[in-house]
Amino acid sequence: METAQSQEQAAPAAFTAFARFVLLGGGVGITSSFAVAALASWIPWALANALITVVSTLLATELHARFTFGAGGRATWRQHAQSAGSAAAAYAVTCVAMLVLQQMVAAPGAVLEQLVYLSASALAGVARFTVLRLVVFTRNRAQPAPTVHTPLPVHATVAPTAAPAGPAVLSYAA
Repeated sequence: METAQSQEQAAPAAFTAFARFVLLGGGVGITSSFAVAALASWIPWALANALITVVSTLLATELHARFTFGAGGRATWRQHAQSAGSAAAAYAVTCVAMLVLQQMVAAPGAVLEQLVYLSASALAGVARFTVLRLVVFTRNRAQPAPTVHTPLPVHATVAPTAAPAGPAVLSYAA
């Protein structure tokens, strides 16, 4: 039977998990930003972002299941589906940020586009970390501790005697 202490050791603390999330998710995110920029030179930006988001979400979910949140193995289909929901929200945030940039700046340069895209991704990433930690991978890290049933204490009542017992009675009772 697994104790609460060993479960806590198996699941990384919030700070450790966030550091791993930033390292792994950030690495995938930065690589994805360059992939989106490269792919957007051949197809519309929104489509390039959608394709790269799908691939990077699958990769990041596997990495987070194995290393970030202490699941210790491959992500389940349920975890992939829930992670995809948070990635869809992140996709919407990056698309809105880029559309706002296009409306505000007539011809933004690649550096400005990257800055806006990565900033929006970072904001969405913090929200994703929270969702992944508290919802998607919570089953793997927080199992309730087993309940231990203890018997109720028995209370004895002592009836007072009228007179102290003599030595013969005491030795018989012992």
